[in-house]
Amino acid sequence: MMVSTINTFAQVTASANATATIVATLEIEKEVDMDFGNLSVNSVGGTCILSTASVRTPTVGVTLPSNVGTVTAAEFTVTGDPTYVYSIILPLTDLTISNTTTPGFTMIVNAFNSDPTVAAGGVIGSGGTQTLYVGATVIVEGDQEPGVYVSGTPFDVTVNYN
Repeated sequence: MMVSTINTFAQVTASANATATIVATLEIEKEVDMDFGNLSVNSVGGTCILSTASVRTPTVGVTLPSNVGTVTAAEFTVTGDPTYVYSIILPLTDLTISNTTTPGFTMIVNAFNSDPTVAAGGVIGSGGTQTLYVGATVIVEGDQEPGVYVSGTPFDVTVNYN
């Protein structure tokens, strides 16, 4: 009697679970508007750089009067999951601010910068928030018309989870 073996291939199964975690919505809220304060200009003109620490640095024909007015970098609160990293997108185009006292006169705000920096990105603190400061440069023409200059539309700061 001969014994023969027949190979059978049995079907086998493995199981896996599916998981998803929803993180807190990343939010950004403006706390304080940007304000370059009071500036004086001669016939040459120049710029005034506003740092994220609300420190102004004038160039060329711009001076800072002793009555400084209100000087503040823009301030935002970023809210999300603690320790999560986020990217920052600042305006890349010029922002026009217009004279509300004497219509028709404008200045340009550009070179936006932030703390934390765009390159480093931000990290939500253990309490679920982080403060984001934004500074910029205002270009002042020679003999710029006196008055209060305000942007017709606000500038956007965007944050995204990395």
